[in-house]
Amino acid sequence: MSFPLLTATAALPAIGAIVTAAVPAARSRSDGDGPRGSGTAKVVALLFSVATFVLAMTVLVRFEPGGARYQLTESYDWIPAFGVRYELGVDGIGVALIALTALLIPFVILAGWRDADHLENSSKRWRPTQGFFALILMVEAMVILSFEATDVFLFYLFFEAMLIPMYFLIGGFGDRASGTDEAQAATQRSYAAVKFLLYNLAGGLIMLAAVIGLYTVAGTFSLSEIAQARADGTLEMAASTEKWLFLGFFFAFAIKAPLWPLHTWLPNAMGEATAPVAVLITAVVDKVGTFAMLRFCLGLFPEASKWATPVVLVLALVSIIYGALLAVGQRDIKRLVAYASISHFGFIILGIFAMTSQGQSGATLYMVNHGLSTAALMLVAGFLISRRGSRLIADYGGVQKVAPVLAGTFLVGSLATLSLPGLAPFVSEFLVLVGTFTRYPVIGIIATVGIVLGALYTLVLYQRTMTGPVKPSVAKMPDLKVRELAVIGPLIALLLFLGVYPKPLTELVDPAVNHTLSDVQQKDPKPDVEAAK
Repeated sequence: MSFPLLTATAALPAIGAIVTAAVPAARSRSDGDGPRGSGTAKVVALLFSVATFVLAMTVLVRFEPGGARYQLTESYDWIPAFGVRYELGVDGIGVALIALTALLIPFVILAGWRDADHLENSSKRWRPTQGFFALILMVEAMVILSFEATDVFLFYLFFEAMLIPMYFLIGGFGDRASGTDEAQAATQRSYAAVKFLLYNLAGGLIMLAAVIGLYTVAGTFSLSEIAQARADGTLEMAASTEKWLFLGFFFAFAIKAPLWPLHTWLPNAMGEATAPVAVLITAVVDKVGTFAMLRFCLGLFPEASKWATPVVLVLALVSIIYGALLAVGQRDIKRLVAYASISHFGFIILGIFAMTSQGQSGATLYMVNHGLSTAALMLVAGFLISRRGSRLIADYGGVQKVAPVLAGTFLVGSLATLSLPGLAPFVSEFLVLVGTFTRYPVIGIIATVGIVLGALYTLVLYQRTMTGPVKPSVAKMPDLKVRELAVIGPLIALLLFLGVYPKPLTELVDPAVNHTLSDVQQKDPKPDVEAAK
């Protein structure tokens, strides 16, 4: 039996979460910097996250882009009476997102190194540092398994299970720079956590009904068996049945994505979470929604996907414009990034349902590049907020004169967010728009308004916080420290590298995109040469 590499990649962070949570507490230190045992938990969590990254890179190296659709597969009977199997496999899209997840988690841990220290000082009955980092690792394990699962029921299980650790990360370890007293801040964190949980649970329950309906029709949860039955002509699914099942899956994924009008949980969750947890939400967890649209909605329900395409494209277009407009009007830095992410997810969904190779390749690249750019911007914003103690844009000004390195990294993160040429998101956004325009020119033209608005909210954010006269409240603000530079530096380097040389990513995802287009029986439209003349 070959080594179960995919299982190991997901199991390692889960084991790390257990070990981190089990790190014993210690007596409080006299210097008020938290119990002695809390530092050990941080180091343990970081080591497990780095080891997971090494395994993810092994998956990436062993994956052959021109090989079988699903590779490194594992399949075992799990619940035979109900046709449930423990079945894993990765395509190019899954490999790219596993690599992104494993890359970001060590930076999330480093960035949140002191985010639970204030709770250690005030807590005598629980160990918040161990809990904080254990929850992060548990989310990583469940997200990776979601990208690997090729059994629909197995995917559903972890799609829902990741909500529990995220709920506690938002509600129990929220942001302390809300500008309100602690009691009101705790209420806001609880509201954001409950809203996040209820929205996603509602989508999950509807999806569960669709999962059961799929099994009733197909007699299996296995993607490979369903695909084979469809190829053999032995799978009969009425058009109305396929549409209802598609809607059940899509509703859950649209909430997770988040797509307008099911997006309203995201600004609350990102605003009240710490900056590292906000990165975990939008750069890691939300990608499961868009990934699942490609793998499950288009793969399982091709005719229903084409039937729903006009409505989904309109919703994606609304997300692009609506999210960008609300970002322009934000006074809170973190909520601005949240609304910008809603706009970016609109571009991703637009590319997926454009049903062209350029659009879907661009959407997949956008998932990766958005993860990198949002992580860079949000983490620098978190370092900025922790120094000033405020999320309000109006409380800053002239930061570049007292903390030039912080301001410079903030600028690069902002320019990546607006998809400046030469930075990674530009390539993906360009492909999405080209892929959309070739089939839906009017929608492609309107979507470009999101680019203009993106330039507006990012440049205004930088201008108001970093330029102008130095405000007294930031006059003594320290620049980035070594740990913070270790977090931001590699992300900026990747944004620059993939901005000028995206070939490694495109070669990885293009074969998987071609398989998806084959599922929905779509080909790229041919250029209308006569119309061009």
